Amino acid sequence: MLKAFYQSLFFTTRFYVLLGSTAMLFVVSYFLPPLYIVSELIIALLSFLLVLDIFFLYAAGNQPLEVTRNMASRFSNGDNNDIRIKLINNYRFPVTVILMEELPVQFQIRDFRKKVKLKAGEEQDLHYTLRPVERGEYHFGKTNAFVRSLLGLSQRHVAPLNEEIVKVYPSFLQLRNYEFFSFNGRLQEMGVHKQRVTGHSMEFDHIKEYVRGDDVRMLNWKATARRGTPMVNNYVEERSQQVYCVIDKGRAMKMPFEGLTLLDYAINASLIFSNIALQKGDKTGLVTLAAQQVDVLPSSSKKTQMNLILEKLYAQETQWEESDYERLSVTLRSVFSQRSLLILFTNFESMTALQRQLPYLRRLSKYHLLLVVFFENTELKKVTKDNVHTVEGIYRQVIAQKFAYEKKLMVRELTKYGILSLLTPPEQLTLNVINKYLELKARSLI
Repeated sequence: MLKAFYQSLFFTTRFYVLLGSTAMLFVVSYFLPPLYIVSELIIALLSFLLVLDIFFLYAAGNQPLEVTRNMASRFSNGDNNDIRIKLINNYRFPVTVILMEELPVQFQIRDFRKKVKLKAGEEQDLHYTLRPVERGEYHFGKTNAFVRSLLGLSQRHVAPLNEEIVKVYPSFLQLRNYEFFSFNGRLQEMGVHKQRVTGHSMEFDHIKEYVRGDDVRMLNWKATARRGTPMVNNYVEERSQQVYCVIDKGRAMKMPFEGLTLLDYAINASLIFSNIALQKGDKTGLVTLAAQQVDVLPSSSKKTQMNLILEKLYAQETQWEESDYERLSVTLRSVFSQRSLLILFTNFESMTALQRQLPYLRRLSKYHLLLVVFFENTELKKVTKDNVHTVEGIYRQVIAQKFAYEKKLMVRELTKYGILSLLTPPEQLTLNVINKYLELKARSLI
């Protein structure tokens, strides 16, 4: 009991300042003896107030302050996640509470400190947000609460909360936002464009009676002759197509952008895109490529597929080796028996890097519809638009323009061999991939 009391009691800065001032007064009283009695009175009063302060803090029992931390069991990577701390003051007088959170090491925040004033019996909620930029397990330490009375000479360390482990998954908050906007028919507000359907290479659905505005080219003459009234064929988009997100985990995807790596952007986009494709009636799957290892999650249109994709994407990490595209083409050729849409998330920083992998990309595009997604270097793009006035600045800008131009040459090189490509900034990856997918659906390429 005495040990617990000793470990929970701390003196405040106010107490040490008053104690130090009194000590200085004792020193001065050596030269001015009348001040000695004043110093003794002050130290006696300070001691009395300190004992009184400690008595007030510990007279309320074992639970003078209730602290509850509420947060989700899993966090969304790259998004702001809410954390709420609930405080209930069981004292019969106002107190000041200082909270110090032991946040996970991934955030590198060592000075988290919140100061809250609570009235007698008051209940108050404290909110703050955290934005993780890495997937994995995050260990939350203790929530340390220090309670001070109105005197403020000492503070009591209330029993902290237990440690918690939170798993950070790919951005499922963005997934929920897309689902909400899709449900309300407001995807255009997020940048997803409706694609106009050209031609009629769609799946036949049913025959219906002609109404004003229907395409007269879709008249079914046999049904019209039988019914004696104009009848037209009705078509819908082709469904149950196999769509795979192929994620390159090589060293090229280690490049950071606004705290997240390119791999994280690809993972977040794959998660949201897979959900959109499932809503469109297609079968979605996942392929990851790291060095010579190729992992395949078979495509499916079941409702449980999203959970499988989420768990699969959770533990993915970039590798420092270059990915083996030859192994990828051989594996996919042997595993996939049906023509599928392959969305390859990768990154090429030079034409030489593309030329090394181009034969294997051409082999993949021979049997599947291949869309190669790679990234603009937005930092270099900023350099190309800067106003420079020095020789060194001009040199840097010319080199940056050369690299930016090479990206456009890569798109042209892929187009020359009939390979679809998408060059996009990392922050617009999800929207651009979804729009490209809707375009391919509208053109009936899949």
